[in-house]
Amino acid sequence: MRMLMCWTLLAGSIAANATDSCQCAVARLHYGGGGDWYANPSSLPNLAAAVRQRTRVPLCDSVAVTAVMDEQFFRYPLVYMTGHGDVHFTAQERVRLRAFFAAGGFLWADDNYGLDESFRREMRALFPDNPLADVPRDHPIFKSVYALPGVPKIHMHDGKPAQGLGVFVKGRLVLFYTYSADIGDGMEDPAVHNDGPELHEAALKMGVNIAAWFFNPH
Repeated sequence: MRMLMCWTLLAGSIAANATDSCQCAVARLHYGGGGDWYANPSSLPNLAAAVRQRTRVPLCDSVAVTAVMDEQFFRYPLVYMTGHGDVHFTAQERVRLRAFFAAGGFLWADDNYGLDESFRREMRALFPDNPLADVPRDHPIFKSVYALPGVPKIHMHDGKPAQGLGVFVKGRLVLFYTYSADIGDGMEDPAVHNDGPELHEAALKMGVNIAAWFFNPH
């Protein structure tokens, strides 16, 4: 069960000072390349609060920041990344990311309009034999808590439909990419983008589904 791996992915990893009410954590990825990895600062705290209120997942209120080469990177099985600019992984980081995924880790990447070109380039280098593909609408990530028809569209921008793309390794979804959606913007404090309560709720539902699907699989 993934619930038993909330704080460590590998046997012998560094133990955390977890409590019964806070056993799982989401970490924001600090990546290289020049992109604003720190975008939408209120999004993950809002998501963590929603997960705690709406599910039985003991998600921590605090959100960690981690880089791939950090000593404690493997303490965070669910890692989130976003931004508007470029992302670049070194050869060493790609090796470590593959080990992270092989150990049960999961990455949620949310394009904030501007990340897409470099992100897809990095995914081709990271997964040359497992390209990004549409995640089927009947996948549990779309119905773990809320029955969603797909990834919600928060900001129109270029008018393209929102997409949920993923990388599957041996049948397991190891990476989920929300594209042309702006989920992170939607999860921010409502006053930041003035999207209205319906879009804020739609974004949170997507995030809650992702966390619940990962930490408490059926």
